[in-house]
Amino acid sequence: MRPVSVAGIGKTAFGAFPDRDLKSLAVEAITSCLTDAGVGPEAVQAFYLGNFDGPSFTSQNHLAPYVAGAAGISGVPATRFEAACASGGSAFFHAFHAVASGLYERVLVCGVEKMTSQTTARVADILAGAGDAQTESSVGATFPAIFAMIARRHMFEYGTTREQLAAVAVKNHYNASLNPQAHLRKVITMEQALNGKPVAEPFTIYDCSLVSDGAAAILISSAEDSIRVAACAQASGPVALADRSTITSFAATQIAAHKAYAQAGITPRQVQVAEVHDCFTIAELIAMEDLGFVEAGQSGPWVASGATALSGELPVNTSGGLKAKGHPVGATGVAQLCDLVLQMRGQAGARQVKVANLALAQNLGGSGATSVVTILRKP
Repeated sequence: MRPVSVAGIGKTAFGAFPDRDLKSLAVEAITSCLTDAGVGPEAVQAFYLGNFDGPSFTSQNHLAPYVAGAAGISGVPATRFEAACASGGSAFFHAFHAVASGLYERVLVCGVEKMTSQTTARVADILAGAGDAQTESSVGATFPAIFAMIARRHMFEYGTTREQLAAVAVKNHYNASLNPQAHLRKVITMEQALNGKPVAEPFTIYDCSLVSDGAAAILISSAEDSIRVAACAQASGPVALADRSTITSFAATQIAAHKAYAQAGITPRQVQVAEVHDCFTIAELIAMEDLGFVEAGQSGPWVASGATALSGELPVNTSGGLKAKGHPVGATGVAQLCDLVLQMRGQAGARQVKVANLALAQNLGGSGATSVVTILRKP
């Protein structure tokens, strides 16, 4: 396995953009990434696209060459990867191994989703397709309901409180308020988080991520640049909650994390900054436990103590996370990496953390059936 480095990054703002289409969003991110890397489209040897369900959201299929061609990338393999909300992370996982194995010198990964072209009800229906159709979506269980069940069980098993869930939202909204590319740059109070519009018990609207448009891109290469991809691992588990022995942890994340830590030769306690998949507030708490940052059941008190704030022991979701930065599904996994690179370069502005030499991203698909864990290191 050869060393793999980050050559360039690029992102659009995340938000609701009625006048933008999927192609224009992707091209903006790709162009920004190539400019950042100081190369042109001709330098790309393979193009990997992370996208969950562009065909349903936009009625456009065959998306990888559709996007690549619009960005001036032609004549190279162009492939779309779908792994629900982990589509971007999965595309990056395969790109990393393609470069590390010597197959290519430079691979461009783009994640994109255009979601706001559909009604909220239709978006919920499309997203439900990432769950189990037979036992969940066919009986009306959308993802807010599924993660609400997970939250209730976590509360039952460990004593996790609504205030601890709300602490995740308050922290991530504050971080997003400092992020000029975030969808919802709005500071909220604990009282607002607890008393927001009910969605699915125990969730209010402030426990749930956003329906967003956006794109992100990252170019990786075999050149030994300043930020290395120390590890990238992907794992899977049962799609349906009914097929699991527990719903308060995700085996896919635990397996992917174990592999990634072994590849990088580090322990969880060495990580200095992280972007994790907070599609719902409970998902961030479970990620803290599955990644080994704290013991099972301890993430609620840990987050409530301020340990994961910008100035805390381990800053988590300094971008604002999916909760407030936004969650254009296919773009999320790639955007997490871009945000970590900004931290590692010292370019995160008002949300810059003190030390960011070892960073981790966790990108989750569905209700935990896919998980991608990536570790970045500054030599």
